Amino acid sequence: MAIADDGVSWDQDSILSRDLFSATSAELCYENLNRSCVRSPYSPGPRLILYAVFGFGAALAVCGNLLVMTSIIHFRQLHSPANFLVASLASVDFLVGLTVMPFSTVRSVEGCWYFGESYCKLHTCFDVSFCYCSLFHLCFISVDRYIAVSDPLIYPTRFTASVSHKCITFSWLLSISYGFSLIYTGASEAGLEDLVSSLTCVGGCQIPMNQTWVFINFLLFLIPTLVMMTVYSKIFLIAKQQAQNIEKMNKQTARASDSYKDRVAKRERKAAKTLGIAVAAFLLSWMPYFIDSFIDAFLGFITPTYVYEILVWIVYYNSAMNPLIYAFFYPWFRKAIKFIVSGKILRENSSTTNLFPE
Repeated sequence: MAIADDGVSWDQDSILSRDLFSATSAELCYENLNRSCVRSPYSPGPRLILYAVFGFGAALAVCGNLLVMTSIIHFRQLHSPANFLVASLASVDFLVGLTVMPFSTVRSVEGCWYFGESYCKLHTCFDVSFCYCSLFHLCFISVDRYIAVSDPLIYPTRFTASVSHKCITFSWLLSISYGFSLIYTGASEAGLEDLVSSLTCVGGCQIPMNQTWVFINFLLFLIPTLVMMTVYSKIFLIAKQQAQNIEKMNKQTARASDSYKDRVAKRERKAAKTLGIAVAAFLLSWMPYFIDSFIDAFLGFITPTYVYEILVWIVYYNSAMNPLIYAFFYPWFRKAIKFIVSGKILRENSSTTNLFPE
């Protein structure tokens, strides 16, 4: 989102700062059309580099999240309410890599939108919807981890598959309903009709966003963010207390039930830590973008275009980060990847493979 001089927020994914690399003279997106947008193309070298960087991010988001989804769906040992949430989150990031990033790559590098006005709106809907869908998933995951860490023995009866499915359904329905209604009803353009008409050109994909909706978007990001930060603060306090209790019990003779509870608590704390890193990565990626959008909407355009474009692609790259986090912290995910890549997943009864260390 960029901000016009009158405080209007605009979608700027299509504009990558020409200050980063040298550019040739300005050209038109469509040479034979009078209403064509102006573009300043990169020279071949920088263009190739940008395509490689952005294309790698899209491929990593698609392939990495496809591995996560396949692992959780195929291997029965991974069929748990918490993992269903993780698989659904992976499907969101997979769709970002498939339906958003490739088209934004062309728009960012070429400076033009070549995919038609209809898909411009749809692309923006995907962008908005998947953002909030990821946010809601991570919020529910943080609540799930809090329940698991605070009382690991009762947790299986509280966060059931039914509860998980309701959280997933809520996340998808609310985010898609909000994203599509915001764009297709024209609510974000209220009062901006003359400005939209004067600035519209062929080869652009600019969705106007007035200050009211920028503020609402920011609140929809801020509230779940505060919930997650509060919940994870409590999780780490509980984990610290449990670690101290375990250390004390190690000096005494522990009963078998206590020993089992300790093992369960340790496993849940490790899961909470890994997913906490995923949440932190999401917030670190998205927070600069939302803060900048908010400032731009109420103080006028003050962010250099290239800085804003960098923020946008940091957001996109977040969709590729979670599989890397899982691969680094989860031995079961690394083992599942080996099974999938080697083709062993096609063997009979491969779904019953034990992925956890003995």
